[in-house]
Order: sequence, then structure tokens, then C-alpha cells
Amino acid sequence: MEQVRGVERKKNRQKALLDMATHSEGFRANRAARQKVLVEDYVELISDLLSEGQEARQVDIAGRLGVSQPTVAKMLARLSAEGLVTQKPYRGVVVPAVGPALAKKAPHRHGIVEAFGLAVGIIGENARIDAEGIEHYVGEETLTVFEKALNKGLVNFMKTLPET
Repeated sequence: MEQVRGVERKKNRQKALLDMATHSEGFRANRAARQKVLVEDYVELISDLLSEGQEARQVDIAGRLGVSQPTVAKMLARLSAEGLVTQKPYRGVVVPAVGPALAKKAPHRHGIVEAFGLAVGIIGENARIDAEGIEHYVGEETLTVFEKALNKGLVNFMKTLPET
């Protein structure tokens, strides 16, 4: 009897699996998002520092991101090689023409995700922290739906729901 149940469970588990291409697509998208997370965070931070009239120095970037200066140096070399930042010897880092578009995109995505979190009842600080991670992973379609829901009155709709 136990052996029959094991076979039944195995059959049920196999039925739950998607085809290989569909199954792997989510993993591919996640890996691609992970690769761009750090790039977006660095470019966004550098742009923010510069827009506030500060220099974007390695020490400032390291302190704000909570990483070591050698880690920042490696990432800046990568960003420089990709043309997203320009490093000036004994000065800070600047974001050339390619970088500002990327730097503006992340805060917009963050704002939508954070507003959505707040709308569905996530507490302020948690919504901000979670949005910092989610903004990089959420797909364009999902982001568009979040924004549409917010524009169509998600906040007011959520207020009508009974407390659980």
C-alpha cells in the first residue's frame, strides 16, 4: 500500500511540472535581473549623489551601499568598461549620457512598487525596503499592472475590505 501511494505522489508531482522551456524561463529571467541589480543600484546612487551637488567618491558609495571600497572599485571598473560611468583620477565618478536614463528608470520602478506595497497594506518602512529589491525583478507587464491598479483606485478599494 505504501509503495502505491509513493507512485501516486510521484505521478502527481510530475503532472505539476511545466514543460522544460516554460519552467526554465522564470529562472533565466531571475538570473538576468540579478545581473542588472547591482549595476542599477550603483548608477542610481551615483546619479543621486551628483544631483545633490555631491561628488560620487568611492568612499561615499561604499558607505551608502554598505560594502568595502575595493568592492566599489571593482564595480566602478565594470561600469566604466560598459560606458555607464566615467571615473576621473583623484575625483569622483560621473554618469555619462548612457547612465542617466538607467538612473531615472530605477527610481520610477521603485516608486510604483513601493506605492503598490503601501496600497495593499504593507507598513511604510517595509514597503520601501521590499521595493528596493523587487523593483529590479518585477517584469514590465507586472509593473504596468501595478501602476494601472494604483491609477484606478487600488488604495480606495483596499480601504473597503474588511480587516482580517
